[in-house]
Amino acid sequence: MPQGYQWTQERFGKFQRTLKPGLNIIVPYIDRIGRKVNMMEQVLDVPSQEVITRDNALVTVDGVVFYQVLDAARASYEVRNLEIATLNLTMTNIRTVMGSMDLDELLSNRDQINARLLSVVDEATEPWGVKVTRIEVKDIRPPADLVASMARQMKAEREKRANILDAEGFRQAAILKAEGEKQAEILNAEGRRQAAFLEAEARERAAEAEATATRVVSEAIANGNVQAVNYFIAQRYVDALKDVASAPNQKTLILPIEATSILGSLQGIAEVAREAFGGKKG
Repeated sequence: MPQGYQWTQERFGKFQRTLKPGLNIIVPYIDRIGRKVNMMEQVLDVPSQEVITRDNALVTVDGVVFYQVLDAARASYEVRNLEIATLNLTMTNIRTVMGSMDLDELLSNRDQINARLLSVVDEATEPWGVKVTRIEVKDIRPPADLVASMARQMKAEREKRANILDAEGFRQAAILKAEGEKQAEILNAEGRRQAAFLEAEARERAAEAEATATRVVSEAIANGNVQAVNYFIAQRYVDALKDVASAPNQKTLILPIEATSILGSLQGIAEVAREAFGGKKG
């Protein structure tokens, strides 16, 4: 007997023993070979069949079954035709398992379907001495119009997601732009505040300097210093000359004064300054 097979020995039509691969001796005319059983793992194609899902969708399903005979005697005498029995059992349970599921669940949970089928069919074939090792659903084909509807639904869902992403992008861009403008306004306001503060400080320093100069000159006048009076006169005089010289339509400047008068006034300013700083001469 070849490797991978087991034969059953019958004596007067009754099962006697299982013959193993190799040399076996039987009694002629009394014993005979009953069944020749393939003990290797075998593949059984499950033909296509229509299944109605729980949500009344009609789908076409096919599959494949892997099984192995573990007990040659039980596989020979417990069931009449092992392949047909296994095939019918698998097809019946495919309709039962898939009929209890929705179409979306059916299409997305193929591993779960395979596991449930394997558990049910293997338990049913165990009394026959058969071990079902694997059941795979090869193809699940919904009707053409349903496939078209699913394609439209998928396209609409993708367009929806794209629109949501676009809207989210625009929203984020608007938020960032507003934040940037807000930050720019804050920086501009801070700059204007700093500039105003510096300008006010400069005016304060100028006012303090002017006040100090006025106080010094006033004290000099109070002490009878004539040069202090010349300081005020010279200051007003120089301001008047500046206004005349800076006129936009002024082309010719006539000075009906003597240069020595201005020099004298400037000399008076120098005298007042020397007196204010302690009478030092430089």
